[in-house]
Amino acid sequence: MIGSVSAKYAMRSIRRHLRRTILSVLGVGIGCSIGLIAVSWIRGGREMQIRAVAESGGGHLRVVPAGWTEKRENSFRLVAWERTLAEVKAAPSVKAAVPRARANGLLAMGNRTSGVEVMGVDPEAEQVSNRIVRKCTFEGRYLEPGDSGKVVIGKVLARRLAVELDDDLLITLAGRDEMKSAMLSIVGIGETGSREIDSSFCHVILGDIEKITGYEGPGEIAILLQSHKRIDQTRKALARKLPGNNEVITWREVNPGIAANVEGDTAFTSGLIAIVVIVVVLGIASAQLTAVLERRREFAVLTALGMKGVRIVGLIVLEAFMIGLGGAITALALGGPAAYYLSNKGVNLAGLYGSEELSIGDVLLDPYMYGDFGLWVLWFALGVSLVATLVASIYPAWFATRTDPASALRTV
Repeated sequence: MIGSVSAKYAMRSIRRHLRRTILSVLGVGIGCSIGLIAVSWIRGGREMQIRAVAESGGGHLRVVPAGWTEKRENSFRLVAWERTLAEVKAAPSVKAAVPRARANGLLAMGNRTSGVEVMGVDPEAEQVSNRIVRKCTFEGRYLEPGDSGKVVIGKVLARRLAVELDDDLLITLAGRDEMKSAMLSIVGIGETGSREIDSSFCHVILGDIEKITGYEGPGEIAILLQSHKRIDQTRKALARKLPGNNEVITWREVNPGIAANVEGDTAFTSGLIAIVVIVVVLGIASAQLTAVLERRREFAVLTALGMKGVRIVGLIVLEAFMIGLGGAITALALGGPAAYYLSNKGVNLAGLYGSEELSIGDVLLDPYMYGDFGLWVLWFALGVSLVATLVASIYPAWFATRTDPASALRTV
């Protein structure tokens, strides 16, 4: 009964100054919707960057020899790699496991040379998992299983060396004991649209890397997961099963530059939410305090009739809760459709930057960036709106309880 009376009284107080209530609700809703749209955009950008790193060869996870993270030495090789690969493929959340070997080398044609990182690959696995290979437009073709003595290079690299299809390239790699060379025939020249990637793209089959360098087996296994949300869980599960001195690292260790970008975006999101909450709190607190000052005589009468300070505080907090609920609904009405649009239509980054393909280092980004949309939108709107309005009501409520009934009733 008491709760019902308080609710009716709070509703009457909100309706009494309808214009101020509407402005308060709009203030909360607009501030929250701006935060909601920004968070949707940043969450979508974070997912896009993680996916780009994973699908550009880095993997969500990567199995590497112990010590690789500190030294990043391409001569390191996995221990018991076949068993390791089998364990990785058997993990339930793994979408693809791709063995590779890398070697620093020099390509030469006549008196023209270019330093590159040569990557030994499993052609079938690479075409399925590596977006750089999938999105390449090839003059000729990509590698096939059993393509010993063949090489595929990027278009910019081909122009630099002035080579064409079926030309023979001299490749020199750092071997186990000395520099070793071999002649490889060009079967494909690929173009991604990214000058940086096309100037460093050089693939051979895994067996050729072994023959030239003398190092057996792959130096890494890149792992693509069904979802990036399973990274930590899968990493822990695999770490318990891996043989030898192999270790599992995440995309963050593989590409610390993009990891820093993602962490910066996360920090920006947290700061933005804090700013939204502070602005909403100050605005609502001002409106609530004004309402309390206007109702000093009213609170004095209620106190004189026996209403305790706790009940008055509860009444003001209840009014703030109603405003916050209205603000959450407004935020969903304004920001929800915008976040949904971003998640479905996205923004054409390639068009904005005037390039068909975007890249950061050896990572090929999506031409479209999409926002994130899900049930979190509802909880975000409710959480930010209600927390902001309830916090804003603390000082006005405290001020109301400090009102002296006698002095308030004497005020004309």
